[in-house]
Amino acid sequence: MRRVVITGLGVVAPGGVGVKNYWELLTAGRTATRSISFYDASPFRSQVAAECDFDPAAAGLSPQEIRRLDRAAQFAVVSTREAIADSGLDFAALDPYRVGTSLGSAVGCTTSLEREYAVVSNGGRKWNVDHESAGPELYRHFVPSSMASAVGRAAGAEGPAAVVSTGCTSGLDSLGHAVDLIREGSADVMVAGATEAPISPITSACFDAIHATTPRNDDPEHACRPFDRTRSGLVLGEGAAVLILEELDSAVRRGAHIYAEIAGFAARCNAYHMTGLKADGREMSQAIDAAMEEARLAPEALDYINAHGSGTKMNDRHETGAFKLSLGEHAYRTPISSIKSMIGHSLGAIGSLEIAACALAMEHGLLPPTANLHEPDPELDLDYIPLVAREKQTDAVLSVGSGFGGFQSAMVLARPDRSL
Repeated sequence: MRRVVITGLGVVAPGGVGVKNYWELLTAGRTATRSISFYDASPFRSQVAAECDFDPAAAGLSPQEIRRLDRAAQFAVVSTREAIADSGLDFAALDPYRVGTSLGSAVGCTTSLEREYAVVSNGGRKWNVDHESAGPELYRHFVPSSMASAVGRAAGAEGPAAVVSTGCTSGLDSLGHAVDLIREGSADVMVAGATEAPISPITSACFDAIHATTPRNDDPEHACRPFDRTRSGLVLGEGAAVLILEELDSAVRRGAHIYAEIAGFAARCNAYHMTGLKADGREMSQAIDAAMEEARLAPEALDYINAHGSGTKMNDRHETGAFKLSLGEHAYRTPISSIKSMIGHSLGAIGSLEIAACALAMEHGLLPPTANLHEPDPELDLDYIPLVAREKQTDAVLSVGSGFGGFQSAMVLARPDRSL
C-alpha cells in the first residue's frame, strides 16, 4: 500500500493568516473569539464568533479573484498558495493529471449567497426575485464545487477533484478521501483540506434554533469552554487549512520536509439522531478503533489526542467515553486538548485546521492547550490540558471529529520512520 505524507501546510485562521501566526496563537493559549462584527447580531441568542482578520488584497488575491470568489474560496486559495510554497514542490513540473484536489466544506458559499439573495429579493421583500439584479458570480456561489475548482486552478491541478460535505467532519473526511486517491494510484499529489466562512445571519439563526451556540455574550473572549464545568455551547468560527499530500517514497527521494504520515483514517455514521449522541461514545469509538487498526498502532502508542471539544456537554461526555472505550487504561495517560477553545468551531473547515495543528505539534514537540479550562468538569476525568501548552515529543497522535447528522471521524498521524 502506498503511504501518504504531509509535506506542505497553509492556513487562514482567526487570530492570524499563515501557519506561523496560527501556531503562535495556539501555543500561547490565546483566544480569537469576540463579539460578531460582520453584521448586527443583537437579535440573536448567540452574538459571539471567531472571525478572521482577513484582507484579501493584502493576502495576495487579485481584484478579479476578490470579485469572483466567495470568502470561503478566498481562504482556500490563499491557504493553497502557502501550502504549495511550503512543500517545495515544483507544481509546474508535475503531470497536472496526476495532481488532484479534495476540499471539505459544510455550508459552501454561505456568505455570498446570503448577500446576493438580499439583493435579488430586495431585502427579502420580493418573493419573485429579480434575476437582473443578480451579480455575474451568483451561480458560482450556488455550487460548492466552484471552491474545489478555484483550488485546482491555483495549484494547476487537473486530476481528480471533489468537494466533501459531511458537516463538521468534512475537514477530516476530505483528507481521508485524498489519502485514498493516492493509495489507490489515482493521483500522486493531492491538494487537500477544507474551508468555511459561515458567520452570517442565516447561520446564527440555524444554530440559535437548536441552542447549540453559547449565549455567553458578555464575555466573548472566554465564551468557548470545552471540558469546563461552566461550558454553555460552541462558538462559531471560520477559516481554512490546505495540506499538500504525496506518496512517501517520492517525498523521500526529493528530500522533502515531512511533517507526518497520515497513517489511519475511518468514518462512521450513527444513524441515530441529527444532534444527539450516546454518552458511552460507542459511535466515535468505532471510528477510532478502525483508524488505529489501519495505522497498525496499539492504544499505548498514542501520545496525544486532539479532541473535537466543541464546548457542549453532550459532545464532551461522548468523546470522553469514546476515548475510554478505545484506549482503555491508556486513555488516562494520554494528554488531550481542544483548539476550538481558541479559534471557535469553523464547521467543515475545523477538521483540517486541527490536523494542521497536530502536524505542527509533532514538528515542535509542543501540545496546544485548552483555553478557558479553569473549572474542569469532574465527570470528565481524563488528562485535558488546561490553559498552557505542554512540551511533549510525539510519535503518533489522534484527531477526532463529530458532526450533526451522526458523523464520526478519526485520523491518526504518525512519524513515517516508525517500525511497522
